[in-house]
Amino acid sequence: MNAREEIPSIETGSGDSRVTPMMEQYLEIKTANPDCLLFYRMGDFYELFFEDAEQASRALGIMLTKRGKHQGQDIPMCGVPVERADDYLQRLISKGFRVAVCEQIEDPAEAKKRGGKSVVKRDVVRLVTPGTLTEDALLDPRRANRLIALARVMAGEDTIVFGLAALDISTGTFTVSETTRAGLAAAIARLDPAEIVVPEALLSEPDLAALLKETGRPLAPVGRDISDAASAERRLSEAFGVSTIAGFGALSRAEVCAGATGVSYIVRTQRGAHPPLAAPQRAGQSDFLDIDAATRANLELTRTMSGERVGSLLDAIDRTVTAAGGRLLSERLASPLTDPDAINRRLDSVETFTADAALRRDICMALRRAPDLARAVQRLAFNRGGPRDLAGVRDALIAARAIAERLGQSERGAEIASASTALAAPDPALAAQFSEALAEELPVRASDGGFVRPGFDAALDEQRQLRDESRRVIAQLQQRYAEETGHKTLRIKHTNFLGFFVEVPAAAGEELRVAPWNATFVHRQTLQGAMRFSTVELGDLESRIAAAADRALALEMAVFTRLSDLVASAGAVLQSVAQALAVLDVASAFAQLAAEQTYMRPEVDLSLAFDIKGGRHPVVEQALVSEPFIANHCDLSPASEPEAGRIYLITGPNMGGKSTFLRQNALIAILAQAGSFVPAASARLGVVDRLFSRVGAADDLARGRSTFMVEMVETAAILNQASRRSLVILDEIGRGTSTFDGLSIAWAAIEHLHEKNSCRSLFATHFHELTQLSKRLGRLHNATLKVAEHKGDVVFLHEVVPGTADRSYGIQVAKLAGLPPAVVDRAGAILAELESRDRARPKQAIADDLPLFSIAPRPAPVAAPPDPALLALDAIDPDELTPRAAQEALYRLKALRKS
Repeated sequence: MNAREEIPSIETGSGDSRVTPMMEQYLEIKTANPDCLLFYRMGDFYELFFEDAEQASRALGIMLTKRGKHQGQDIPMCGVPVERADDYLQRLISKGFRVAVCEQIEDPAEAKKRGGKSVVKRDVVRLVTPGTLTEDALLDPRRANRLIALARVMAGEDTIVFGLAALDISTGTFTVSETTRAGLAAAIARLDPAEIVVPEALLSEPDLAALLKETGRPLAPVGRDISDAASAERRLSEAFGVSTIAGFGALSRAEVCAGATGVSYIVRTQRGAHPPLAAPQRAGQSDFLDIDAATRANLELTRTMSGERVGSLLDAIDRTVTAAGGRLLSERLASPLTDPDAINRRLDSVETFTADAALRRDICMALRRAPDLARAVQRLAFNRGGPRDLAGVRDALIAARAIAERLGQSERGAEIASASTALAAPDPALAAQFSEALAEELPVRASDGGFVRPGFDAALDEQRQLRDESRRVIAQLQQRYAEETGHKTLRIKHTNFLGFFVEVPAAAGEELRVAPWNATFVHRQTLQGAMRFSTVELGDLESRIAAAADRALALEMAVFTRLSDLVASAGAVLQSVAQALAVLDVASAFAQLAAEQTYMRPEVDLSLAFDIKGGRHPVVEQALVSEPFIANHCDLSPASEPEAGRIYLITGPNMGGKSTFLRQNALIAILAQAGSFVPAASARLGVVDRLFSRVGAADDLARGRSTFMVEMVETAAILNQASRRSLVILDEIGRGTSTFDGLSIAWAAIEHLHEKNSCRSLFATHFHELTQLSKRLGRLHNATLKVAEHKGDVVFLHEVVPGTADRSYGIQVAKLAGLPPAVVDRAGAILAELESRDRARPKQAIADDLPLFSIAPRPAPVAAPPDPALLALDAIDPDELTPRAAQEALYRLKALRKS
């Protein structure tokens, strides 16, 4: 029945409200899913009622209607076509909604057998949440769609640890790890989940709830039935059909609890269906470079500060040609390694493809023909796949075989050799079966039919012939009816509601309703300008056609099931192939990037070295079109190996390139540990265990934090957590408050970095007084950005050299920004006056007590400030003045003289 033809409810004349069976069913299902929008299937539409309809109409921009009454009130209603449901689901999920999909689970004909008022049985078959998507239309093909489940357990008398399980049901990946309360935010930021499943007990704690909400990810609270630690091991065993989880390795109690919570949540959202997941793999906390959420945002690794991919590091370096390769690249960039051996295995692969351009080109061409195998396999395993997913498996296997043959058995490095072995593992007969079975043109859904190649199944070909022959008979019958009645416009048509019928214009229809034609043509429906009739002969033909079509579709569905079962039985092998294709895509993409941008292989080891020659910013360099990027050196290596790393104190002008220099060195470290060549002439890097970056300024007004407060919170995290092997990037610490406060904080922070953290650091500042610290802090080295002045203007050379700066050139930058000339001139005069005064006098009492200022030489007494009018006169070049400009200059000089 069409959705718009069924009345939801009725109201009795006495005012006593009665609910129709259909609406009673709807309310019962909605009550069981109160936190979801209910997509209630009615014919060809998913309908929403009451508050769900109001919310959906606003979110989707679709019309809100009213249909029937409930408890004396009109029922708000809106709906979306089933065929376009994925588009609407994607929009709702992106806005943070969860959707319960309620389908008809019986044939309407069966409901009619129970009586005229019987309603078709319906039930929720799936909860659609951000972390449980599998459909291509709902997913970003180049981004993983992880769901994270949290658990908290006591690991000792006073030790609390958090377990994290990261599951991506679109690809079947499943990893577990554990962390501390302090490292929880960084762990979540690294995994970048689409949804976080968290026990309600944790959300009841304000501090923890605030931390989780700060991530900006949708939260899915769950009760003890899903997060119960006591039954976690049993539930995880049952999910994988094993008697013990010992075969998964030495998982901690926190990891088991988190894993069981994640799996149980997915089973609930899929209404009892167990997801086809890989066995959980343990990821140790020390396996990856630890990058907190603030640093990821500051460095714009995968998204810019505004949330866009364009402009990020990922966007600048991505040369992958497959969706799976794009996801793996994003994952590696988010989770750089800390094991030099593992890093160098990746670098070996990149070097192989860098050295052999022909091999790189051939592999890339073959990869372009490989669809997204991992997600196709998962959809088929979830019974959500279609014929095109089968074709995707076929094409990926063909590409894998070609790549394995191209790589051959020669020595290519451990990573490439392992990938080649995985690509050659599937039985070639598997792809051959798909090729023999599948037609050239394939529908989206298997239920549409027509996807089996003619000649593959003799019984299917026979039923198709009967079906198609019956349709030819229909055409012949239409011609005969037209000739017999004399109405050339007579047509035989078909709809799902009426089946086959004869349609004629209204005038001709009046003739067919009387003798002798009414014995043959039975009136069915009158439309504006047309009438519809049925005949016994047409009804018989319809039954034969329907029977043949049903039999043909049943045979096709049997073929589809058989091929899907083949995919399921080879699931583990196919997922290995998918991973190998992604690994090769990333390695060849890194090689392509290195060839295009002249990146070099870094030397990565366990030392504390950080020596970059000719380093460049990977994003800024590509953005420059009209001018070359100025490369710079950076050596934070210790003078002798047992010592801690150096601290660069960088001074220089605004717009001179300090922030770019800071960021580029952090990004070079990330690229190297992700397994990429780097934008530098050479680089030797001792593995960085934690990367901290405080660059840029932003407020957090929603939480009552000013820009300065945010700066201090991030700085505190750095000073409290940085270790000897960390890399710290700090820019303009203390500039958000008064001069004395800011200078004191920056001074103390540098001392703490030098004496306590002992880490490799880059510290940019406009507090030029801090340069005096190099006289008593042995590992502190001063560096500055070169500038050149010409006729009162400044030229930024963007070159980092040893030394210090004594000016920030802020007024010159203000001039470039377009401040009115009068403001710029006045600022210059004020600056000249301030610089001529004894600035030490008002703060001398404090300065005498500070070791910092006792080190700095006292400024010599200076004469009275020069006349502003004379300064302005000196700045005038008479040879360049027009008569009008000379007159204006005289007026300005008079005004200055009067002031």
